[in-house]
Amino acid sequence: MPTIRLLLRLALHRKWNILQLDISNAFLHGDLTEDIYMKTTAGIYRSQPPNRGNNHKEIQSLLQELNSTFALKQLGHANLFLGIQVQTHSQGLFLTQAHYAATLLKSVGMTECKSASTPMDSTSSSKHNTSQSFSDPSLYRRLAGSLQYLSITRPDIAFATNKVCQHMQTPTVQHYKELKRILCYINGTLSFGLPIVTGDLHIHSYTDADWASDNTDRKSTSGFYNFIGPNLISWTVKKQVTVEKSSTEAEYRSLSADISEVIWLRRLAAELQIEQKTPTSVYCDNISAIVIAKNPVFHARTKHIEIDYQFIRQHIASGDIQIQNIPSQHQIADILTKPLSVSRFNELRHKLTIQSNECFT
Repeated sequence: MPTIRLLLRLALHRKWNILQLDISNAFLHGDLTEDIYMKTTAGIYRSQPPNRGNNHKEIQSLLQELNSTFALKQLGHANLFLGIQVQTHSQGLFLTQAHYAATLLKSVGMTECKSASTPMDSTSSSKHNTSQSFSDPSLYRRLAGSLQYLSITRPDIAFATNKVCQHMQTPTVQHYKELKRILCYINGTLSFGLPIVTGDLHIHSYTDADWASDNTDRKSTSGFYNFIGPNLISWTVKKQVTVEKSSTEAEYRSLSADISEVIWLRRLAAELQIEQKTPTSVYCDNISAIVIAKNPVFHARTKHIEIDYQFIRQHIASGDIQIQNIPSQHQIADILTKPLSVSRFNELRHKLTIQSNECFT
């Protein structure tokens, strides 16, 4: 999905038409055991100028060529794929899964439920779930998986969804209540989605961690957001694999994971001729983690995170990234690591550009 979002941003930047095709039976063939050799179709050679895709006549010729070989449906301008609606407005594109969300709510009889102001109770992290097992684990898993898919355009539910997905194996009644809370929040924000607009093409990132936040095993939660200009391109919320001894270690692990994603995004952008000529700014609110990343004197104190240390140092030295401190109140990635109050949640959701379709038109 980050690749698709980046391609849509590129198309908007270069004023390309976005066409949608459907090739029948594309996924009905078995595994190939033979060596396959492919020839690039006309008009896609690197030697051609990057605006070669703007030639409408060439595109139609290519589509006719494909149509002569495959059962091809031309669906016109892209508007719906895999349950994701692509709406075109004067300001840019708007990605939403409103129809998918409405269908999900209908399937569990929650279309008339009272809406929640946030997807997660701000005190839920301190609760110990000792309630009885939920009677229908398969329903729980289906709904949790659907919420994961819905988070493609709704990163505001990513943290809450990650939490409920951690209990797929043996969900309790309390876990199901927390899942229903997310659905109640969705019911009140059905028209929300993710805009893609014009602007600069420089990648920047926000990373955060909530140390020892899980009451059951005291593992930390990592979260990060990556933007290209004003557009949110990728995000991740994940429970860390190991138990960290300090908030600095937890932040450093999150920083390392984010930088891996940043390096990949920089390479992907370069392939699409969106060169990142300056280092990518990675914003972290933990001063100790930043000092360790920049100062080799601290190396002896961090042997247990030596791989992450060397990885981060390498990319700082190569000029791919630069780590900058950001005050905690401006740390956007907070929304990925902990439950928040209504006012704080709304503030960060706005900074993530997640908004209603009515506000975008």
